[in-house]
Amino acid sequence: MTDPRPLVLHLVDDATPGGVTRVLDQIRSCTLMARDARHEVRPVSRKGGLPRVQADLIVSHLAISWRSLPALISFRARHSGTPLVHVEHSYTEGFTALNVPFKARFFTLLRTAYALFDRVVAVSAPQANWLARRGLVRSDVLQVITPVVDLSAFRALNTPQGPALRIGAIGRLHRQKGFDTLIDAVRSLPQREISLHIHGTGEEEAALKARAAGDPRIVFHGHSEDPAAVMSHLDIVAMPSRWEAFGLVALEARAAGRPIVASGVDGLSQSAGPQALIVSTPSAEAWAAALSARLKRGSTPGAMDRCATAEREFAAAWGQLLADLAAPQELHIAA
Repeated sequence: MTDPRPLVLHLVDDATPGGVTRVLDQIRSCTLMARDARHEVRPVSRKGGLPRVQADLIVSHLAISWRSLPALISFRARHSGTPLVHVEHSYTEGFTALNVPFKARFFTLLRTAYALFDRVVAVSAPQANWLARRGLVRSDVLQVITPVVDLSAFRALNTPQGPALRIGAIGRLHRQKGFDTLIDAVRSLPQREISLHIHGTGEEEAALKARAAGDPRIVFHGHSEDPAAVMSHLDIVAMPSRWEAFGLVALEARAAGRPIVASGVDGLSQSAGPQALIVSTPSAEAWAAALSARLKRGSTPGAMDRCATAEREFAAAWGQLLADLAAPQELHIAA
């Protein structure tokens, strides 16, 4: 019997472990999302053109660049009758400020690329506000869907009690994450009983280890396949990112009942939640002061929401997007 559900095809050009891959795993495996559609993920190469595909809705999780723009224009032309959506996982106000020297040219690229899509999905409200304020996306095309992963294992963790001693930093070892600032901050703290646990790998690993200068309180654990197990050993989660479209680690920390100290840039101000301690100045001194204040308060984060409805809200948002863009009479659904 033919499956009557519409087919949603997600195109991705980055298969490395990380937030995008984990969100796509959630889309593909979520039973709530499976009620509305069949979701399939298709890896594609960043080199050359994009393949011709058959689907009722096509979703791009691709990296937009001048090099990829001709392929994207060609892809749009070859799929003119199919609703096309782009999810912007990367570009933010913070990213642009720190990494884009020729902003007018960059904004031209984004306006041109986004105009090819029937809908552009921002992963946080701050990111969407920036896209709208810069005139990069028309308001009637822009939508916010905050990403999520399966949070059940994090909600199952017991809330830490007593003194806060173990600070965690989780993510790719890249300049973006600001772990250099965090290391400097921890090294300046006088408490010998505290420790900083850094989980992740990346190109900055050697430089960060050198920056730790043999401080026995700073431990590098590498990559872990079990994020919930990592979270279970932490009392506080620190996120000193320089830019961050959303921040899944913050969502996981909230679900686990862990206090968060975060930079609050871009979408991190949303994902960290109202109970997070926000550090507005990106300096080691400001981070040391914030960590000291948080450590004195102990492990309990205060009022906890545990992100109880995050998965349902995510599935509902995608279901609504599908309903908006692909009305039943337009879908290639077998009777």
